[in-house]
Amino acid sequence: MKKAPYTFEVVPKLPKKLEFLHDLGLNFWWSWTPAAERLFAEIDPQLWTQSEHNPIRFLRAVRQEKLAQAAENEEVGRRLHEVGERLSAYLQEGQTWFRHAHPDRGEELIGYFSAEFGLHESLPVYSGGLGILAGDHCKSASDLGLP
Repeated sequence: MKKAPYTFEVVPKLPKKLEFLHDLGLNFWWSWTPAAERLFAEIDPQLWTQSEHNPIRFLRAVRQEKLAQAAENEEVGRRLHEVGERLSAYLQEGQTWFRHAHPDRGEELIGYFSAEFGLHESLPVYSGGLGILAGDHCKSASDLGLP
């Protein structure tokens, strides 16, 4: 059998009111912020479970009707705005431990190398304890404001 020369994937289009969900899904901050994770789960709880709590996979598979319903729900809009404000504040945080302890340091970058990182179940690149520890180190580094 001859393979088709092209493949197409039809994905839902996020309504304007929900476009922030895509950006949120690309930042692992959602994985340690229950209010952010609930935004995805409330749109389609069954699909959220089936997608293994992976927001990008979820947004590529959710039915357009579910997105339209969520976009029209004022409570979802309010929570989406709150989560957006919290993420913006987290990303703009100027008074992190690192900035306070090392105000003279520039924007040097810190690299943490590991064969595995247990960041979240939706990114299965870990096999055991050391991978989970590496993921914890990454989250802590983020919270401390390490560059």
